[in-house]
Amino acid sequence: MKKTNQDHISLIFYTTLFLTWCVILTGCRKKEETGSREGSTPPDKAIATFELEPGFKMELLASEPMVASPVDMEIDEYGRLYVVEMPGYPLDKSGTGRIKLLSDSDGDGVMDKSTVFAEDLILPNGILRWKKGIMITDAPNVLYLEDTDGDGKADVRDTLLTGFSLSNPHVNVNNPVYGIDNWIHLSHLGAIGTRKYGTEFGDLGSEIHFPSQPDGPRLPKNADSRNVRFRPESHELELASGKSQFGHSFDRWGHHFFTHNQNHIYQEVIGASYLARNPDLLISDATQVISDHGKSAEVFQITKNPDRQLFTPVGVTTSSSGLTAYLGGAFPPPYDGTVTFVAESVSNLVHVDIVKDSGATFTATRQHSDKEFLASKDSWSRPVNMYVGPDGALYVLDYYRQTIEHPEWMSDEAVAAGGLYNGHDMGRIYRITPTNFKKPEWTKGLKLGDATSEQLVTYLEDPNSWWRLNAQRLLVDRADQKAIPALIKMSENPASPMGRLHALWTLEGMKSLTADLVARALKDQVPGIRENAIRLAELHRKDFPGLSANLLAMVNDKDPKVRFQLLCTLGYSSTPEAGAARQQLLFRDLNDDWVQIAALSANSSQTAPLLKTVMTAYRSDNPAYASLVQRLTTIVGAGSDPEPIKALIKRAITPVPGKKSGWQPAVLAGLTDGLKRKKIDFAVLENEQKQLIISAFNNPQAAVRKASLQVLKVTGVRDSLYLAKEIEKAMSIAQNKKLSDEKRAEALNFMALGYPAPYAGTLQQLIVPQEQPAVQLAALKILALVPDLTVTNYVLKQWDALTPDVRDAAMNTFMTSPERVTQLLTAIETKKVKPESVGWPRSVQLMSHSDEKLRDKARTLLAKNDKDKVNKDYQKALELTGDASKGKLVYMQNCALCHQVRGGIGVSYGPDLGTVHNWLSKDLMANILDPSLSIAPGFDLWEVELKDGDPVQGMIMSETSAAINLRTAPGIDKTINRQDIKSLKVLNLSVMPVLASQIDHQKMADLIAFLKNSKTE
Repeated sequence: MKKTNQDHISLIFYTTLFLTWCVILTGCRKKEETGSREGSTPPDKAIATFELEPGFKMELLASEPMVASPVDMEIDEYGRLYVVEMPGYPLDKSGTGRIKLLSDSDGDGVMDKSTVFAEDLILPNGILRWKKGIMITDAPNVLYLEDTDGDGKADVRDTLLTGFSLSNPHVNVNNPVYGIDNWIHLSHLGAIGTRKYGTEFGDLGSEIHFPSQPDGPRLPKNADSRNVRFRPESHELELASGKSQFGHSFDRWGHHFFTHNQNHIYQEVIGASYLARNPDLLISDATQVISDHGKSAEVFQITKNPDRQLFTPVGVTTSSSGLTAYLGGAFPPPYDGTVTFVAESVSNLVHVDIVKDSGATFTATRQHSDKEFLASKDSWSRPVNMYVGPDGALYVLDYYRQTIEHPEWMSDEAVAAGGLYNGHDMGRIYRITPTNFKKPEWTKGLKLGDATSEQLVTYLEDPNSWWRLNAQRLLVDRADQKAIPALIKMSENPASPMGRLHALWTLEGMKSLTADLVARALKDQVPGIRENAIRLAELHRKDFPGLSANLLAMVNDKDPKVRFQLLCTLGYSSTPEAGAARQQLLFRDLNDDWVQIAALSANSSQTAPLLKTVMTAYRSDNPAYASLVQRLTTIVGAGSDPEPIKALIKRAITPVPGKKSGWQPAVLAGLTDGLKRKKIDFAVLENEQKQLIISAFNNPQAAVRKASLQVLKVTGVRDSLYLAKEIEKAMSIAQNKKLSDEKRAEALNFMALGYPAPYAGTLQQLIVPQEQPAVQLAALKILALVPDLTVTNYVLKQWDALTPDVRDAAMNTFMTSPERVTQLLTAIETKKVKPESVGWPRSVQLMSHSDEKLRDKARTLLAKNDKDKVNKDYQKALELTGDASKGKLVYMQNCALCHQVRGGIGVSYGPDLGTVHNWLSKDLMANILDPSLSIAPGFDLWEVELKDGDPVQGMIMSETSAAINLRTAPGIDKTINRQDIKSLKVLNLSVMPVLASQIDHQKMADLIAFLKNSKTE
């Protein structure tokens, strides 16, 4: 139902359903409304719903009614527990947010008293102890709250920062973290578009600033949708180079990790200040995914009745949040190194990664191949954030809601059905510790806040980062000069690297760091200390100029992260010695892309001489050289002087006799990237454009031909008559079957420089099974440039004959205009095209289309419930308890001839069934009973009619320019020459037999139990 901005009074004349919908939208539900709890688990039975890593135990610290909708927590230096409550999610902006102060009056380790410390907050989502109060993120502001009279309620409320967008609650500024650098770091993704809720969440923010400092520093509007760091006491304010959604974390050495929905862990590798030095260095992302199991990582949900909405994919990360590096010092191996925990609320679990060094960055590896650190069978359990306490325990905040998705990405029917706030008055906080741990002592109170400054210094070497960081914060806040001798002594403590590290940064925060201390730290035996010492030296490069010699002496450091930081820091120096050192560091670690970026972040005056050096030393057997050449020529291409650009084009397209020069395509690729910034008038390149056309057709290197075309796509061709002649030539080449498919495809790609409509008929003749795939794909891409429905009309006409790769590319042609989308949806509706052919990312795109009619139609067609397709007689099987061990036998007897589970137990013919463990039981059964209901991409049954012989059926496993490889049975492949094919069509059938007549209800239940168990043994 379309949302309007009409006066709410007029809505009383609408239907009851519409009225309910609008009440939800305006967030006018009563604060006391409880909502349905049907399907939830009471707190005293909640722990039994979890499966936890062996060797650990789980305890309930707090639950409703003591706490509701918790999203973040903080334990201060006196052992007081503050909890951020956000019951207003997803749409209520009426001020239901609160900060609770929880306490344990009887000292049994369970919270039993609750006080509202602050209320009337909009959508608060983060907290940090600061000064004598707390800092709260509540877009558009960062607030400071303090209780000055000791009654347990805040009577001071100041706005520290403002200007952040009040956008969808998923992306608002959140989770303030006190860094080892004495700055406060804020996670912030920025405003996101909204189709439904523009009134509620259409705010785009303003300049970020300190409202108390009208002439103080300001960041761009909404911080350019990036993370922010600031220092309230000195009014310093800076942008980060990356952005994070909900939650972020530092390791013990200050490396910064982010999380964002499907991308559960990535690192901010290089800081914004370094990138700002060379604006011509084009870098699209200062972060790197460090997960070796990728984005959209597979997760192992155990939820009995998972609640999934419209855009929630099955079995992969989709709602990652609360990323927390465990630095508590109390967990056993492998948790005593760097491990990160991340919540996955949609799948009701907490995922853990082991983080290991990898050059300038890291690699995050899952601990187990088939299970999670913590998972719940309860679909209402919604872990969203974590906290490492003073006892070294990991505290998990369970938001506890029936529905966690935002209605922006839910079906209208699901929103209208209500229940968005079911559980808003519920919530749990769990304590996870090794099994032999005792009850928490901090709940009885702490006295860290009363410690003397000298005593605080001793906590800087504590194994638990909670004590180290809080002691550092308190020392910097006090600025007690009497602590300086103890801090200097701690900075030299040979027994404690952490003590040395925190002492140095504490001295820095107290403005008491000396050059001698930094010089000593630059020679520390621990790489992490040396790395941080370089950062400290950088901060004082004007104050401590004598440290330059110390830095240059580190050029041969054994640790790659130390060398990377050194390279970043030396970028501020313009001396010949620093330039030589940077070059030495660059070539030592040339294979690391981030090292290249760090080297090029220095002043752009180095570009020409460095490019000359690289070209002279170029090694074609090492791809890193090509990468560096491309980055350097990108800087040249982004410049305002056309002469070096002309010279590089000429050099790159001139054939080198007798050999292939790998640097030539890299030069052109870099120029292409740089020229996109259009600092020069492309008319001055008219002569080069003609030379590039000649190169695109005739250069002996295919890579140079392709790269020449890419340059032309940016600059265009000024001489239109010359271009028309060359396009006619390209069409002639494309039709010549005596030429290689590579040359023909290149010729087709060249036609993108002009208007291909006059050649539409010829292009269609090239999109047939008898043609090589490369030619088909190129012709399809060019035909799609004709702005009308020519390409989609032809695609639908040929749909049953398009092979998988061509069909996938053809599907993309529908996504480029509303008219083409309409065609696709009509084809799905008339069963010409199966919904499975669309694929998940395109389905999401269609179901969130800006055209409401198309969006609604897409949701109707692509989010269908298959319940009616399940054999009604087998509904009984869904009510039976399945035995996974017996189900394995059913699998071996009926499925293993064609399927494997995670690469084992069976024959690899059909899809691997290890990927279905997160499917709903009803969906599994529907597909078992009707194998053709949802055919996995690539497993369609095809019929090939031969020019001479009987038709052959099978699955297309691969195809080349000459032949198609057809798998006709498990282990049996047949190669068919393209020239022998008369026709080719998909049968829209599964090769899997129907099992309804072979297994009874109990066996079906057992089989489902086995398939939902992710293990193969």
